Amino acid sequence: MMSVSTWADRYRILSSKSAAEPRRWRTARTPYLQEVMDCLSVASSVQRVVFMKGSQVGGSEAGINWLGYVIHMAPGPVMAVSPTVEMAKRSSRQRIEPQIEEVPELRERIAPARSRDSGNTVLSKEFPGGVLVMTGANSAVGLRSMPARYLFMDEVDGYPGDVEGEGDPILLAERRSATFSRRRKVLLVSTPTIKSTSRIEREFEASDKCYYQLPCPHCGHYQPLCFSQLRWQKGKVEAITYSCKGCDKPIDEHHKTAMLAKGRWQATAKGDGLTRGFHLSSLYSPIGWFSWSDAARMYEAALEKPDLMKGFVNTVLGESYEEAFEAPEWQRLYERRESYPMGIIPEGGLFLTAGVDVQRNRLECEVVAWGKDKQSWSVDYYVLDGDTAQPEVWQKLDAILAKDWPHVRGATLPIRVMCVDSGYATQEVYSWVRQYPQAVWGAAGARASQPRTVTAIKGRDGDSALILSVSKADTGGKRLGLRVWNVGGPVAKVELYRWLKLPVPTDEQQQKGECYAPGSCHFPEYGEEYFKQLTAEKRVTRLHKGFPKASWEKEPTRNNEALDCRVYARAAASIYGLDRFNDLHVKRMEQALGEPAKNSTLTQREAHQNDNSATDTAKPSTQPANKRSAFQQRQAVVADDPYL
Repeated sequence: MMSVSTWADRYRILSSKSAAEPRRWRTARTPYLQEVMDCLSVASSVQRVVFMKGSQVGGSEAGINWLGYVIHMAPGPVMAVSPTVEMAKRSSRQRIEPQIEEVPELRERIAPARSRDSGNTVLSKEFPGGVLVMTGANSAVGLRSMPARYLFMDEVDGYPGDVEGEGDPILLAERRSATFSRRRKVLLVSTPTIKSTSRIEREFEASDKCYYQLPCPHCGHYQPLCFSQLRWQKGKVEAITYSCKGCDKPIDEHHKTAMLAKGRWQATAKGDGLTRGFHLSSLYSPIGWFSWSDAARMYEAALEKPDLMKGFVNTVLGESYEEAFEAPEWQRLYERRESYPMGIIPEGGLFLTAGVDVQRNRLECEVVAWGKDKQSWSVDYYVLDGDTAQPEVWQKLDAILAKDWPHVRGATLPIRVMCVDSGYATQEVYSWVRQYPQAVWGAAGARASQPRTVTAIKGRDGDSALILSVSKADTGGKRLGLRVWNVGGPVAKVELYRWLKLPVPTDEQQQKGECYAPGSCHFPEYGEEYFKQLTAEKRVTRLHKGFPKASWEKEPTRNNEALDCRVYARAAASIYGLDRFNDLHVKRMEQALGEPAKNSTLTQREAHQNDNSATDTAKPSTQPANKRSAFQQRQAVVADDPYL
């Protein structure tokens, strides 16, 4: 029987719906995929193939080729697993269905979806001798829906840690193929993520760990491509070359096509004989897809903005990223406090967001100003005492949201987006949030179209993105017409702890024009308690049902409300558009504030006068809590604060 690569060369047509180069498939374009695909052929003794990769190397397309081969040449029950059910539907429409339409040999085996009883739905494709079922790793029902001789698991590092309490999704899915013994075939493909929890790295380390080696066009020395061997002058990435480890001579990228054709996979570990593991970075990407210059440009950008380094390591190098998860010492943050007055937006702040944590007997709220390069300034922190099941404490939050906050340039700014945690007192939160404009999820992602936008959020353990998804709230099975934003708490906390560890430029450095690093966090003279709460959690990795699982745990002797409020304020900034801002956005917001003040700080008297003028229209009975640091005095003062 023919191999998968031979089938792909003979039958596969790349559709314009999903491919950058729509045409007949040619394995010669990506020769490194030949052995990966052929291990999935029926004649091969290999049972499991693990492919840890960078982006733009064709890994997922190799899986699509295999599915076509199975339907045509080796029918049997097939399961294709994506990170979520929605992603499975998208993959079906953009990848699977176009292949069926373009390849006559597949089209004649699968009835059109419009036919009655065709067995052709978005998530299921019946064919003679088998069926292809597509599901998401977030669905325990989908993972145990049927036995599967063939199992294609795509982007496994995006799978949830535990599927509805039933365990690791890879283990659940592989149980479906156990009855087929040595006749089964399993393909795991993914770009890696975090080192301690990366599933694809875990599976790769248990394999024979193959790397694709290329011959030097000068000396013939075989070597895997390593980013450390690229040579270029800073800012001049177009003149990049690769330094051979054998002869040190520079290799131009136009040699890559010939080098790939002569390449070979080399195992670096013994393995068990049944599992093959392949690693490939984006440096191998064919000419015209992703260049060495692109890699160097991304690396330079990551050096300037450390937020980008994780993406570079994952998607370009195809390696897991090791984060520094330890929380900074609260004492060091306390000693680095700044002297700007609370309640005033400092120079550099461009817009405000707020995060609200809900407890049984109080609300806690932090107001944060955000500026260029994601720098942030804590403007104020409130503790609003009161039973959150009663309206009085929510009226205090109304007044905070209604305020216009003075800027040192003389302008005033509203809170643009306020995120309120709905994990506790859920129905009370929903009722309060529904009074205000809500953010929406548009074609370009999250957006907040009006000032004083309010969103209900829920913190999730997902570490794939800051904003994971948007769902509709319901109570007792009734839809409320309210969107609830699911926020990846681990993403925000890792980012925050990295920012808190950034060095502060000395006075001498600032005089020389050196600025704060992107992401730098600034705090007024809060008390010790605030910084203890801000650093109250740490990330730990433990075995869960036999697999490593990372989680954030609070130190028993500390509260963590300040950390939660900052995470929610960060999510609000993302909803407003912080992660999509460019220099033009920043320039427009700076112009709207007017010219910089000669003296960049206001006196407390000026601050109080501005605050009074900004809140004259607020109802006295619903004014918010104390202007002083909530951590100098843990009890909120509401009625007797003359400045609100």
